Amino acid sequence: MTDQRPPIPPFTRETAVQKVRMAEDAWNTRDPDRVVRVYTEDTRWRNRAEFPTGRAEVHAFLTRKWAQELDYRLIKEIWAFDTHRIAVRFVYEWRDDSGRWYRSHGNENWQFDADGYMSRRHASINDRPIHESERLFHWPLGPRPANHPGLTELGL
Repeated sequence: MTDQRPPIPPFTRETAVQKVRMAEDAWNTRDPDRVVRVYTEDTRWRNRAEFPTGRAEVHAFLTRKWAQELDYRLIKEIWAFDTHRIAVRFVYEWRDDSGRWYRSHGNENWQFDADGYMSRRHASINDRPIHESERLFHWPLGPRPANHPGLTELGL
């Protein structure tokens, strides 16, 4: 029997929302070893101008990403779903090693295999410089607290 990553397709609204929040929580750990385990061995990504394929390339990508995007905090929100696909919109805030802050806005399209592993991830992302005083994501590093507003509540 194959290991599964619940919730598994076909998705309902409830299970799709759960999958989105689980992804958000994992990415907020900034732990490539943890995050990469939710993808198929042969996962294919498009992330801006990079096209990592397979867990090893995704791991290297995430390691590099979080070494450059400091104090990273992310919120994801479901946009749409069907039986084995989920579309999300997201916003994350981060600073570079010079102390400049950014708010990155994006959309992702995800496709899952029958066991709940993500086989495809297509991301489009735009970065906007912000002043530190404009930051909206102030929780301690790690997963967003359950009572913290989401994107819609924040007007993003």
